[in-house]
Amino acid sequence: MNTMLTTEKLQGFEPGQVVAAIERSLAMIQFDPNGNVLWANENFAKTVKYSVSELPGMSHKQFCTPDFADSREYQQLWRNLRNGNSFQEKIQRVTKQGNLIWLEATYTPVYDDGGKVVGVVKVATDITERENATVKVASELQQMSEELSEKAEAGIKRSEEASLAVERLVEESKENLEIMESLKMQAKSIEGIVKTIREIATQTNLLALNAAIEAARAGEHGRGFNVVAGEVRKLATRVQESIGEVNARIEGITVEINKVSEGTIRSQSGISNNQLLNDQAVAAFQEIGSAARLLDQQARDFKDIL
Repeated sequence: MNTMLTTEKLQGFEPGQVVAAIERSLAMIQFDPNGNVLWANENFAKTVKYSVSELPGMSHKQFCTPDFADSREYQQLWRNLRNGNSFQEKIQRVTKQGNLIWLEATYTPVYDDGGKVVGVVKVATDITERENATVKVASELQQMSEELSEKAEAGIKRSEEASLAVERLVEESKENLEIMESLKMQAKSIEGIVKTIREIATQTNLLALNAAIEAARAGEHGRGFNVVAGEVRKLATRVQESIGEVNARIEGITVEINKVSEGTIRSQSGISNNQLLNDQAVAAFQEIGSAARLLDQQARDFKDIL
């Protein structure tokens, strides 16, 4: 688009005064329609690290990276400028020493009185420091996201390992409970056997007492039988005592089994709760990992935009 400055647009200022003000604050350079330098100000020379006297006669390509200078995009840029199309963009250029710099630049075609493009004026601002700082922040952000992602993956792995360990503990705890229940049943079974033996011992003791009575009635003829009855009674008494001791031991074992069983149940409950918490931790790590991957992708996209 052809933009013309008039005295009315300048609101009382002379066009030369405005141009001088712009030249003092911005980097400016003028090219012919083929991209050869006609003139450049001190600001532009300092930006690309040349002296002002070196710039006239240089080609625009000399300020560009080789890839861009040899590209169709470059040819299209100058074709558009010669056709009167302005161009404004953030661009990358090369200094005399070969260092890359970033410029915020505007290319504006210059027309003669007949409306023909006779040159191009470029006005630029050096934004290298800002761009380098932005790239640095983006790189640090990407590195942080990658580290966060790695830590999240490690956390997920450890949590999954812990979850498997908890599952094994739950299974072992179930097996222990089954064993405890089996021991309880066996203890009850032994109690039944002891009860039966006690009843037999009681009956044996009663029979021995009756035998002693009958031996006493038999007098002299029942002495031998009375001795046998006495021994049987002693044996029955000893059985009763042993049964009492066994019964006490069984009761003690039963109490301990109950304690172990209750402890196992509490342990299983705690393990189940830990498993739930661990599952929640795995889910949280997965969310962190997803967020880290998203952050990493956003950082990459941001760097690509730069």
